[in-house]
Amino acid sequence: MSPALALTDQDRLTLRTAAWGAVSLMSAAGAAGSAHKAAAAGSVALTSATGPVGHVLAKAPKGVKYGRTVAELADQVLPALNASMGLLKEVAPAEADNFRRTVLVAVEAATEGRPSPTMTEMARKISAALAASTAAGRDRPELDRAMQAFVEAGVATGMQLRVNDERGEWVGTAGVRELGSPDKPPADGRFRIGSSTKTFVATVVLQLVAEGRIGLDGPVNGYLPEFGLDERITVRMLLQHTSGIFNHTGEYYEDGTFAPGIAWSGKEWVEGRFHTHQPEELVRLALSKPARFEPGADWSYANTNYVLARLVIERVTGRSFAQELQRLIAGPLGLTGTEAPGTSTEITGPHAHSYYRYEDGGQEHTVDVTRQNPSWISAGGDMISTTQDLHTFFAALNGGRLLPAELLAEMRKPDPKIGYGLGIFEQDLGERGGTVYHHNGGMAGSAALMYSTPDGARTMTASVTYVDDAGLSKAAAFQQAAQRLVDAVFGDGRTTN
Repeated sequence: MSPALALTDQDRLTLRTAAWGAVSLMSAAGAAGSAHKAAAAGSVALTSATGPVGHVLAKAPKGVKYGRTVAELADQVLPALNASMGLLKEVAPAEADNFRRTVLVAVEAATEGRPSPTMTEMARKISAALAASTAAGRDRPELDRAMQAFVEAGVATGMQLRVNDERGEWVGTAGVRELGSPDKPPADGRFRIGSSTKTFVATVVLQLVAEGRIGLDGPVNGYLPEFGLDERITVRMLLQHTSGIFNHTGEYYEDGTFAPGIAWSGKEWVEGRFHTHQPEELVRLALSKPARFEPGADWSYANTNYVLARLVIERVTGRSFAQELQRLIAGPLGLTGTEAPGTSTEITGPHAHSYYRYEDGGQEHTVDVTRQNPSWISAGGDMISTTQDLHTFFAALNGGRLLPAELLAEMRKPDPKIGYGLGIFEQDLGERGGTVYHHNGGMAGSAALMYSTPDGARTMTASVTYVDDAGLSKAAAFQQAAQRLVDAVFGDGRTTN
């Protein structure tokens, strides 16, 4: 008589869907010619499993329709694996580890031989999904406290946090997924990463420099002559924000004055948030304004620099930035939750919600702005990702797996005014933790944190969703909470605030 588990038919279907989906995911992620082999090897491992959970998994799920693409399949399977672990820990704790080992054996069988980088990364994501249900319970109270501080300070409505270091991976969530709902944010949901996009753009540019297709110190006008740019402006200046070009989202001057650019706040933006802006339109708006300074004479953060960098990428390759992102970064690293959405208003897959608050006629309005057309910021901050993908990308970048050593060194050379390299910030924590590299981002109720040690061995990535407003009223509290988190992960726990 076969051993039995006290599971409902739906519970059994959940386990089968997750385990067999993991095999399907490895098969879909396989290189051409290896998909059938991966599926066959993984299936044999599942049907050969013993014990109560093995008998449940011996049969493939019936009538289950998996996603059509690797990304859709990952969105379906990875949360299901986590849910399965949670289910077993609740109703059959002794079998939770058996389920985890069975799936990992199947995944290992599917990756025998010489797996592609995509398959290797997918195997790691599956392993992380199986561990995520217990990760938040590990003894890392300092991380949980620092994460909860965002919510308790009123900075965030929801937060996802992922830390990878010598103690392993820690994943936690806090707050709510959506206002008015008790559900917590998904542990690896998708979100708008704002200016963390710039690090991806800079990396693609530098990869094209390595391919000999872009000259780092060549004039941008040579690639984009239609704008009549100052001949002294180089590609390096775009990436380092030393071009002097006006910021199309507006300029804040040292005397406290503000010169507006394209609408990105208030009622005007809320009502027009589905409008499409072409990148050329954003550049021409910026060029219609006075330059801040002579090229190379100073430093000033300008989103327009990265809109131009995107256009350079597209001009020299003849392909869209999204295609080059896939070719050079997302594909090789197996980033299934990362995209450059262009004019798409949607966030596909699991995600938390972001909000914007504004006043009109003496009344305050709070609007869900999760859906929006991000073309107003373009390559200055339009990308979508997950904490898992940000970790994978930033660890690979700082670990030397995306750029030749000499170009990574160029990327890290900081401008003396602000410590900004080429799409990356350098921060010295001093005795509290040494040097870290980072590039955070934020846009309309959604923010990203992305930090790493110089070798990529320790990373911290996070999503923060919140209620934004035109006055950026939460900016100071956000910075303080972020610094506490940085100290908890990279320092000795002491803060300077």
